Amino acid sequence: MVMVILHRSYLRWVTLLCAFVVATPSYAARCGGDFNSFLASMSADAQAAGISQGVVSAAFSGLTEDSAVLNFDRRQRYTFNKSFEQYVSTRVGSGRINGGRAMLQRNAALLSSIEARFGVPRQILVAIWGLETDFGVNIGKFPTIRSLATLAYDCRRSDEFRAQLLDALRIIDRGDVAAADLHGAWAGEIGQTQFMPSSYLKYAVDFDGNGRRDLLHSAPDVLASTANYLASYGWQRGKGWEPGSPNFAVIQQWNKSEVYAKTIGYFATQLSHAP
Repeated sequence: MVMVILHRSYLRWVTLLCAFVVATPSYAARCGGDFNSFLASMSADAQAAGISQGVVSAAFSGLTEDSAVLNFDRRQRYTFNKSFEQYVSTRVGSGRINGGRAMLQRNAALLSSIEARFGVPRQILVAIWGLETDFGVNIGKFPTIRSLATLAYDCRRSDEFRAQLLDALRIIDRGDVAAADLHGAWAGEIGQTQFMPSSYLKYAVDFDGNGRRDLLHSAPDVLASTANYLASYGWQRGKGWEPGSPNFAVIQQWNKSEVYAKTIGYFATQLSHAP
């Protein structure tokens, strides 16, 4: 009985301690509460991470939450509730296949150079490019810093998106893309094949040789960076990508959804066939 009493007392003490910690301003600023306090907390984290004050101040100036981002976030679990047959029929039709073949021809020399360096087939790269943004046409219009700040402020996945927000600031700080140009999908994906900021920092390459890794405007950087991503996860040069193969598992590192990965593979296979 004494042990039970002590146990209950301990639990009561832990509960009170947790309530105190959550109530303190430093904790509350990490998500929820006052948005400006949250931004001040993020600003301090960014400066501690070595990001310049000028970049942080410019990025956060006048920043507000984006309710549309939160609405998209709440609905995302319904994205892949279709079978592969249902999904692929809406994403890979004759128009997109013809567009992909045109891109293969237009970028033949570039794709040959990328394939020689990274070992990833051009059809896979063009399939991803087409599915993600219609070959760079629809990269998204959401300001990336605002989207990531909104999701980091929201307490559902705050730590995950705080890290992505810091990485987006690093992309600006190292000069790859200007803050005003940094826009993309609602969840913070950037560029013509939709890299999250953490992947952008890790896998983006300057393939056009202009000194910047620009995944918004430079097709050479976009396609080479996508190949670098897949190669880094173990793409096997000269091998196929059918479901169950090692290369299909690499495609699933790009997107965990089996339906989406199979759609990439199907699209690439159609591009491999002569028209």
